[in-house]
Amino acid sequence: MKRVISVATLAVALVVLGLTSQAQNTRFGIKAEANMSNFILDDMAGWKSEFGFGASVGMMVRTDLSKYFAIQPDVLFNLKKSNFKIDGTKNDFRFFGMEVPVYAVFQLVSAKNNRAFIGIGPYGQVGFSAKNRTQEQDYYKNFIRKGNSFMQIGDVGCAVMIGCEFGFGLQINASYKYGFLNQLNEPEGDAFMRNQSVSFGLGFRF
Repeated sequence: MKRVISVATLAVALVVLGLTSQAQNTRFGIKAEANMSNFILDDMAGWKSEFGFGASVGMMVRTDLSKYFAIQPDVLFNLKKSNFKIDGTKNDFRFFGMEVPVYAVFQLVSAKNNRAFIGIGPYGQVGFSAKNRTQEQDYYKNFIRKGNSFMQIGDVGCAVMIGCEFGFGLQINASYKYGFLNQLNEPEGDAFMRNQSVSFGLGFRF
């Protein structure tokens, strides 16, 4: 069910991306970000998740609905790194996937078309690869608990973005994303593992 919800959310986000791309007052852009990510853990004895550095690249579509309000879907491909400490031993975790946040953007525009903005909205994520490189375990495939993979391939959550954009198109932004779904495929008791990430990046709208 959680995978179905995740894929359905991504499908809705991609439909929004397609619709906004056909609207007036729409401009496309590209983004590149540095990210820091880890997992919020609970009731996982002996486990600790530490922030690691990764990167994201992709595109954005901003549709101005008024001077003060816009819709901006992004499509980002992410490499996320973090460390699991399992019983005191550090394990190198690496994730590669795609996420689609859809922001409702509130903005202030100056006479020179510079703008400051803040955005909030849902996001969906699909993972292509999730590996513990230290123990050579693939958390989507060969590390099995109760007959299932260790981790979910999908997630949905909330994203917040803040930044500024200059009149010639250069954008500076920061964002925070929090996943709602437990990434453990077969949790034991009250155990959960939820995504969180912080990103800092540059964009350019054409």
